[in-house]
Amino acid sequence: MSRQTALVIDDEPDIRELLVLTLTRMGLAVDTASTQSEAFARLGEHEYDLCFTDMRLPDGNGQDIIAHVARHHPQTPIAMITAFGNVDAAVNALKAGAFDFVSKPVDLAVLRRLVQTALKLGEQRKAEAQGSNEKLIGQSAAMQAVRQTIAKVARSQAPVYIRGESGTGKELVARMIHELGPRAAGPFVPVNCGAIPSELMESEFFGHRKGSFTGASADKEGLFQAAAGGTLFLDEVADLPMHMQVKLLRVIQEKAMRAVGSTAEVPIDVRILSATHRELSKLVEQGQFRQDLFYRINVIEVRVPPLRERTEDIPLLAERYLDRIAPEWGIERPQLSEAALKALTAYNFPGNVRELENILERAIAMCENNRIEIEDLRLPDTTAPEPPPPLKGAPPALRAASAEPPGSASNLVDYIDNLERDAIVKALEECRYNKTKAAAKLGITFRALRYKLKKLGID
Repeated sequence: MSRQTALVIDDEPDIRELLVLTLTRMGLAVDTASTQSEAFARLGEHEYDLCFTDMRLPDGNGQDIIAHVARHHPQTPIAMITAFGNVDAAVNALKAGAFDFVSKPVDLAVLRRLVQTALKLGEQRKAEAQGSNEKLIGQSAAMQAVRQTIAKVARSQAPVYIRGESGTGKELVARMIHELGPRAAGPFVPVNCGAIPSELMESEFFGHRKGSFTGASADKEGLFQAAAGGTLFLDEVADLPMHMQVKLLRVIQEKAMRAVGSTAEVPIDVRILSATHRELSKLVEQGQFRQDLFYRINVIEVRVPPLRERTEDIPLLAERYLDRIAPEWGIERPQLSEAALKALTAYNFPGNVRELENILERAIAMCENNRIEIEDLRLPDTTAPEPPPPLKGAPPALRAASAEPPGSASNLVDYIDNLERDAIVKALEECRYNKTKAAAKLGITFRALRYKLKKLGID
């Protein structure tokens, strides 16, 4: 098997010698160039598995070399060598297509990790691409564009900002970026930034040392340590409080963090992906999100289109969901009538794919003869906000109650859910919690009862 090759482009002999020595010891065959023109000549003669380029060269700059490699050698990872603290140059390099960056003076441990990560690209990524792409269902032009973007950004180490409405599948996109990249063998750690109490955030993200605060009875690793060698996905990043935005910015810039109660910084090897359904740019204008952090996490942006922009994918999504839910529920696969499918395609889905799944799950529970009709979908009427119809087959008392106005209830859906919950609990108690008898008493199918128990949280 031929040795993997690398090209080192730098006009400083000491830096070239250090990189050549390190890469050679790692088993690579290394070529060097001290000018931009010499680098272009080398790239024209050979295909390299990895490149390093300095920012400033006697006859040009590394930015042009990165752009050249990204355009003519897209399978070759290229890393930028920057002066310590020159974060803007590093960010510009990542935007231009650089795989990652390393600062002078070069930390050999950081360099080795970067090389190992870069060399995992290639065949591994190609082999995984087809299987991962099947998770993002849809053949519309919008979804094909998303898949192409994912394939491009997966090979980089730049932070990625995933933008899209609730229910569009932003976490799925993040997982695909992770799985198609060189960190696929490492952990993927998702965290909902809005679900962590503000006072516990620093400890959760960076870990803490024993005795650092009341209740810290032992050392604890944080999310950054848990994601070491892999990817940390910050969902709903807009919910980060200001003090955590400052700390996250520093971690991204310095690639190092300090646990609560510790005096020592430790390097981190984590790729950061972030997402939110809110418009971060507007939050920046309103002073609710730091502009400098926005630029750091938004080096590359991936927009996930809402379902109403790809309605041609709805039939395929619906069929795939029915194929999946039937074996999970242990039932025969329901069929979707033509009228029901047309109704789904015409609906605008403010809740996107998540809402489609919820509607179909409810329809599966409510349909008869294993065939989903338009009335089983119970799609909201977007033109006239009238109360939804009562449960099909529900007893007269429940039908009458659900037809009444909500009175003092602030939410019609909650009001009806409470009525259904009371009726179901009463039936279960009267039937001594025999679900089959309770379903018969309520006048609904056992499948519909099981769905309602799950939806209403009745144990």
